[in-house]
Amino acid sequence: MNADLRRATRSDGSVRTRDGVRISYTLHGDAASPRRAALVHSVAMDRAFWQPVAERLAKDTAVVTFDCRGHGASDKPPGPYTVEQFADDIADMLTQLGWDKTLIAGASMGGMVALAFAARHPSRTSALGLIDTTAWYGPEAPKNWAARANQAMEKGLASLIAFQTTRWFGDYFRANNPDVVQKCIDIFLKNDVPAYVEACHMLGRADLRAALPALKMPTAVLVGEEDYAAPVAMAQALHDGIANSTFTVLPKARHLTPLEVPDVITAELDRLLKRAAP
Repeated sequence: MNADLRRATRSDGSVRTRDGVRISYTLHGDAASPRRAALVHSVAMDRAFWQPVAERLAKDTAVVTFDCRGHGASDKPPGPYTVEQFADDIADMLTQLGWDKTLIAGASMGGMVALAFAARHPSRTSALGLIDTTAWYGPEAPKNWAARANQAMEKGLASLIAFQTTRWFGDYFRANNPDVVQKCIDIFLKNDVPAYVEACHMLGRADLRAALPALKMPTAVLVGEEDYAAPVAMAQALHDGIANSTFTVLPKARHLTPLEVPDVITAELDRLLKRAAP
C-alpha cells in the first residue's frame, strides 16, 4: 500500500472500557503516523461532529474520533456520568489502540472531557486543545442544565431544537449551510433521552478549575467570538489558568466552531501538534 493510500484510510472499530462499556470509534489516516490526535465531540453529538477536521488532519496525522458513552453507537449505560469517567474511557480506548501519548482536543462537552483527560493522564497528553469550552459553567450550572434535562424528558428533544441551533451556529452560517445544521439536528434527535439527561447533569456538576495550574503540556484555547454557550470570558479563564496556553478568539463564530470554521480549527490543531511534547 502506498503512502497516499495509507493516509487516506479510515477504519471503524470498538473497544470495551474497564467497566465493560462499548465505545465505538473511527481511526482516520495512517495508523503508523507519529502525529496522533484524539478528538472529543460536543454533548448530544457523535463522532461525525469531527469529520470535517479529521479528514483534513488525517493527511499527515493519525486521528481517532469516537462516540462518548451515552452517545452515538456507543453503549448507553445508566448514570450518573462524570467527565472523569469519560476521560478514563478515552484512556482505555487509546491503550487498546496502542497509543501511549496523543494530542487530545475537544469542543464544548468534549473540551471538558479533554481537560479531565489531561488532568488525570498528563503523561499521555502530548498537547491539549480546548475549544468552545470551560472548566466550570458557574454557580447556576446545576439548575440550568437540570432545566434542559427536564425539558427533554417532559417535552422531548425536538422541543430544544430552536434553542440549540441558535447556540450552535451564527445567523449567517445557519442561513448559508442548512445541510450542516440539519445534520446536527438529525444527530441530536437520535439521542437516547435518559443518556442525554445524564450528560446534562454531568455538565452541571463538573468543576475542573482546580486542575488548571498543574497542566504543563502545550495548550491551545479557542473560542468563537459570538459563543454564548461557553462565552469568551470562560475561555479567557482557561487561558489564565493554564501556564503554557495560547488564546484565540475566532471572529464571527459561535459555539460549534469545528463545523463553522473547520479550516481554521485544523490549522490551529496543526500548530498545536508541532508544539506537542514528544
